[in-house]
Amino acid sequence: MGYLRKKILFYLIAVWAALTLNFLIPRLAPGNPVDAILARQQQVAPVPPEARRSLELLLGVSDEPLWRQYIDYLQQIFTGDLGRTVTYFPTPVTQVIGDTLPWTLCLIGISTALSFLIGITLGAIAGWYRGSKLDILVPSTTMLAAIPYFWLALIFVFVFAFKLGWFPLAQGYDVYHTQPGWNWPFIQSAIYHGTLPAITIIVSSIAGWLLGMRNMMVSTLGEDYVLTAEAKGLPTRRVMISYAARNAVLPSVAGVAISLGFVVSGSIVTEAVFSYPGIGYTLLQAVQNADYPLMQGIFLIITLSVLGANFIVDVLYAFIDPRARVQS
Repeated sequence: MGYLRKKILFYLIAVWAALTLNFLIPRLAPGNPVDAILARQQQVAPVPPEARRSLELLLGVSDEPLWRQYIDYLQQIFTGDLGRTVTYFPTPVTQVIGDTLPWTLCLIGISTALSFLIGITLGAIAGWYRGSKLDILVPSTTMLAAIPYFWLALIFVFVFAFKLGWFPLAQGYDVYHTQPGWNWPFIQSAIYHGTLPAITIIVSSIAGWLLGMRNMMVSTLGEDYVLTAEAKGLPTRRVMISYAARNAVLPSVAGVAISLGFVVSGSIVTEAVFSYPGIGYTLLQAVQNADYPLMQGIFLIITLSVLGANFIVDVLYAFIDPRARVQS
């Protein structure tokens, strides 16, 4: 229980620090979202001072002392009010995030889980049968880990979408022939449009999991408990999975926690290349339009997701490896 109390206290402080930074950064940055809206509107017609004041009230731009704004900000956060977006004005930020987040969770979440499972499985086999043909091929995967996401995504788009026509060039579904909702034509279209971005993410990230697991597997095979299990005559499969792989995977569990937390942020470059309607692509649009409320809301969701994922894995890690409870 002492371990759990320490973790809860640590993450509560981390959440408070994240909320505070999320409040300060946009307010310390030059400019404000009202100027971004008026700059576009004044190209059409002059904007009266009354309209500017209305926008300031709507977007939460205030001349009050910073401490008072901070209290109001915390009240809005706990009531689920993240303000109005500039890019999709006057749509609430929560609605924009709610519309884009499921796309990212499905694409990036499934891709990350598959790359992790495939990577650690191949890494465990390559480490166990070190020196075999599979192990000899492992160094070639370092090339995949070194390829930038956007470069690989552009190649895949050019080859498989543009030249071969196997996949669509962009978007998350066929906007002309399907109606969004829980119907089979839309689900089928979403899967079809998301396959190539998912393959890009898996191919780009699988090498890191494979190499990490393979190296830890080789290191673990020299431990006394593995040698003792082999000396007892236990089945090879049991020794590999229950003794070697179980301990070798521990560092990867901590790594996947960070990866799963960042699933919410999406793969900004990949989503931009495929014009995929996820939260990463939305964040890119918010930056381009100086949409501070939307950026602030997305950063908050990303931060809380990363902290939440790390907290869950810290708790699970204590059950997987009892030494973590003792050391803390």
